[in-house]
Amino acid sequence: MTVERIVFIVAGFFILLSLALSQLHHLYWLWFTAFVGANLFQSGFTRFCPLALILKKAGVPTDIQKANLAS
Repeated sequence: MTVERIVFIVAGFFILLSLALSQLHHLYWLWFTAFVGANLFQSGFTRFCPLALILKKAGVPTDIQKANLAS
């Protein structure tokens, strides 16, 4: 598992969870959905993702690092 895959999995999970909570609890949970989407949007331009930084510090390899180990 790589940093990039984990970021996509966590982002997708948070979006689905907040959508479910907005239907089951309160519509204000859609603000969390918007936050996750905005974070994904800005990280596409800036390459800054707080979760990716945490995962890298925890020693999770990136796609590039994993490819270099395989060759």
